Amino acid sequence: MKLKTSTKTVSIAASALIALGVLAGCSAGATGQTDATADSAAASEEASTPTSSDVLASTPWETTGATDASGADVPLDDENVSMFVGWAYFDDDGTFAMYNLDDTPKMQGDWTVTPDGATRHIVAKDDAGEVLFERDSDIVTLTEDEFTYRVFPDPENTEVYFDIIHTPTEHEEPAA
Repeated sequence: MKLKTSTKTVSIAASALIALGVLAGCSAGATGQTDATADSAAASEEASTPTSSDVLASTPWETTGATDASGADVPLDDENVSMFVGWAYFDDDGTFAMYNLDDTPKMQGDWTVTPDGATRHIVAKDDAGEVLFERDSDIVTLTEDEFTYRVFPDPENTEVYFDIIHTPTEHEEPAA
């Protein structure tokens, strides 16, 4: 089959090829912009993704449960967990206050969470700011809906532990 071509047809075809080339060049530029915009959006999202510290400080927490190493529920008045029961308030400035469920003061001091979100460190202080004790607790769960940390009655025996479960609360921090 023989094709009949004219100068006009060749000219249209050449114009179409040039237009496609221009569009391809624009698309590459647009893709570059889109990639940059996507990178910027990803960086912005990453920057706005709350850290473990942000999550812990985002709400007051109430102890609502405890489980043992086998996952069985443990009553909150059990001697292994009762000292961990109450209201907890972690402030953005790295200070905390904890109260018993009857709103009596339990402890206060400073807190941090490791960058990987695996451990919470508290430094309990008396009213004069003197350190009473320090404690690291393994974080089992830390989301907007739950904060659970692990305690070991005997730090040398990690097979026996209790997970202390907290959930967000609307409870106002008691007046000092």
